This record gives sequence, C-alpha cells and structure tokens, in this order.
Amino acid sequence: MGGNAADDARTGKDDRAGDGVTTGGARILVIEDNQFLRRACEIGLTARGFSVTSAVDGADGVRRALADRPDLILLDLIMPRMSGLEALRALKQTEETRQIPVLVVSNSPREQYLDEVTRLGAVGYLVKADLRLDDLANHITGVLGASSVVEPGKNGGSYPPEGTTS
Repeated sequence: MGGNAADDARTGKDDRAGDGVTTGGARILVIEDNQFLRRACEIGLTARGFSVTSAVDGADGVRRALADRPDLILLDLIMPRMSGLEALRALKQTEETRQIPVLVVSNSPREQYLDEVTRLGAVGYLVKADLRLDDLANHITGVLGASSVVEPGKNGGSYPPEGTTS
C-alpha cells in the first residue's frame, strides 16, 4: 500500500470496489499508527463507498471496535502502546468483537506472522507495499462475502471466496 495507496488517495482515483459491486456503506475500522497511510485509507475507502473510522494504535482500535462495532477491521501489526497482535488477541477474546473479521495489512514479513495471525483469528494478511486501494477494496468486499451488495452491520463472511486464493 506504500506509495500506491497514497497516490490513489492524492489523485482522487476512484476505482470502485469491483465491477458492479456496491459497498452499501459497510463500516470499516482502520487501525494504523502511520498518519499518512491511515488518512490514505480513510480517503480512498470512503471514495469507494465505505464508511471509515480510524484508530492510531491497538489500544485505541480495541476501544473503537467495542464502541462502533464495524463490519470489518483493517489492522497494522507494529504499533505503539498496543501492537496489532495484542489488539487481535483482545478483539477475538471479547464477545462483542469476536465475530468482526480482521484483515491484517502490514509491511511486516508475511511469513513471519501469517501462522500466528491466522491462529488468532485474522481472515487474511496483506502486505502494504504490494497493495493498491482498489485491491484493498476488493479484498474487503471479498471478506464481507459481497457478490453484489454488502449490508452494513452484517459481520462475518469468509475470505478468500470459494474457488479463489489470496
């Protein structure tokens, strides 16, 4: 997501979440300590029809997830105060947030963390440096099980969709 997401947000590029896919205002919580990347996600995903809130670290993210009950959480791993791994543990151990899909989006080496985040309940792991906002939006709709419409407030779904690989 490195420069690509930032470029997309800065230029206002509007690649909607897949052909004919309506996001229905699905609520996304972005937990990211890097202000620039957090803002790029907010702008880019909002432009694609999502309702986006954000948190600056894991502790803030857990608090926001409990208060807002988003449809999906995008979670960085390396953050101050509470890491993404600690936040993921807390989210999955709490009844109110256990069913919210968490998609890890990090520049940390995938092979280093994939087994642990999967064991903790994350539904996917994306590397920021390799990711564009239109790809991220498509991953989100895939996680939410959207074939044509994502209904706000409907947590759940699996990713990747049947017959595909991530």
